[in-house]
Amino acid sequence: MRYPASEKAEIIQLVEQSHLPAKRTLDKLGIPRATFYRWYDRYREGGPEALADHRSRPDRVASPMMSAARSSLWHWRFLSCRRGGWQCASPTSKSTLSRRLRSIGY
Repeated sequence: MRYPASEKAEIIQLVEQSHLPAKRTLDKLGIPRATFYRWYDRYREGGPEALADHRSRPDRVASPMMSAARSSLWHWRFLSCRRGGWQCASPTSKSTLSRRLRSIGY
């Protein structure tokens, strides 16, 4: 479950002000310790603004090498399918494969 930044800040204050150990408080709230301490570290470094959701992975950037690899893979699939009477290793229809090959210049 995703928590908004305001709830994360509230949870951090609850744990800080609780007379119970952090582990017991988090157990009662149903929040994993690792998750809480990740939030807490961000909060200490950047304040409440740092608790806003952010992507866990950077955006992917297509490299020319991947393009060439993808192109050769489609070419191999096309040749394999032609030899085997469209008995492809992957469940790709003839029209889909043809359209994809056209889109990469084959």
